[in-house]
Amino acid sequence: MKVYVAGPMTGYTDFNRLAFHEAAYHLGVSGHTVLNPAVLPDGLEQREYMDICCAMIRCSDAIYMLPGWEKSEGAVAEHALAKK
Repeated sequence: MKVYVAGPMTGYTDFNRLAFHEAAYHLGVSGHTVLNPAVLPDGLEQREYMDICCAMIRCSDAIYMLPGWEKSEGAVAEHALAKK
């Protein structure tokens, strides 16, 4: 199964990459193909990140939501897209 990892990034130390990478590791060892936005490079604009992430979600079979996602506008939008 292809699983996208979503969660809060803005305002977190190193954009919360540790939580994303930990989730990606556990999903990967469980046999899933993981789409992890935390591997994207620094330097893009928010709209560019969201464009890439929306494409990743459309390629996914499931979404894994990290704690605190409800407080992140981007993660809320990703959740809504995944549900649709």
